[in-house]
Amino acid sequence: MTAGATRSIAATIYRGEAIENTHIAHVAVVDARGRLLYAFGDPARMTLARSAAKPAQALAVLETGALERFGFDEADLALMCASHNSEERHIERTRQMIAKAHASEADLRCGGHPPLSDAVYRSWIKRDFTPGAVCSNCSGKHAGMLAAAQAIGSTVEDYHLPEHPLQVRVKHTVAEVCDLPDDGVQWAIDGCNLPTPAFPLERLARLYAKLADAAAQPAAAGASTHHAGLARIYRAMTTYPEMVAGEGRFCTALMRSFEGALVAKVGADASYAIGVRASEQTARLGADGALGIAVKVEDGNATVLYAIVADLLDQLGIGTAAQRAQLDAFRNPPMRNTMNVEAGRIALSVALEAVAATLP
Repeated sequence: MTAGATRSIAATIYRGEAIENTHIAHVAVVDARGRLLYAFGDPARMTLARSAAKPAQALAVLETGALERFGFDEADLALMCASHNSEERHIERTRQMIAKAHASEADLRCGGHPPLSDAVYRSWIKRDFTPGAVCSNCSGKHAGMLAAAQAIGSTVEDYHLPEHPLQVRVKHTVAEVCDLPDDGVQWAIDGCNLPTPAFPLERLARLYAKLADAAAQPAAAGASTHHAGLARIYRAMTTYPEMVAGEGRFCTALMRSFEGALVAKVGADASYAIGVRASEQTARLGADGALGIAVKVEDGNATVLYAIVADLLDQLGIGTAAQRAQLDAFRNPPMRNTMNVEAGRIALSVALEAVAATLP
């Protein structure tokens, strides 16, 4: 392991006193003006944001006028940003959305899969249930895009393909809100069959800082044309955190705990982003406006990711001790064997460094 990699070890898993695994991670903390305030590892790591990019993709849908045209509400918008548990409320709302959009489940270009929730999975096994496209954890995003394709006068067929007019629009919006040129974002295919962006980790943090900044204040003269949409997405996600993930999930627990003070979203294979509204706490950290935090764990370990994120909130002093304590089960996850004997522990070692650098 190189010296640089050693410095980026964010967590160590012990079994007894023996080291079982080490986990490399990267962290970027920025403010709404684009300044990198704190970092760990490589804050510029080119990162596939995966589902953490959903608010930016939902922004492109929102700006087509699809929500008004098809009668979608704020809970629908939250579901468009979701990686949900496939609970009945998530599936039923997806069905309602595609019905409002005069589409059918057959039009969705995501597939069914085992749910993210163990409780839901057990229920499906007992019922011998076979999940369809509406059960995908990304079904809300796809339902929104079916509506958006129609709102721009395009076809719903192949709405998921990179060259479809809707996806061309989505790509431009994602780049713009990350303050990048269109060719500054790389694109791949996500697990749900839609294009997924990759950009420097600090740009993911910047996106979430913008979400939180927009929610905290009305649009001023010269504000971005995206300001109102970002504010609306922030409010939808924080008002309906149960739609963004579900019971037992970190995103829902985090947003519930902080009661509207921050917005948060996970991306597959261990990326995470948080937008914190401006406060005395963010000002003390040197932020001009809201704060954005982005994390990527190199080996994709979600348990380690959530522990790091919870620890970062404590390091940065975000929220109250009581709010952060509600995340203790994620920060110090129990590691027990099949006989419920404690067999291991996680030791975190993310030491943020102050940077205070203005980025392009």
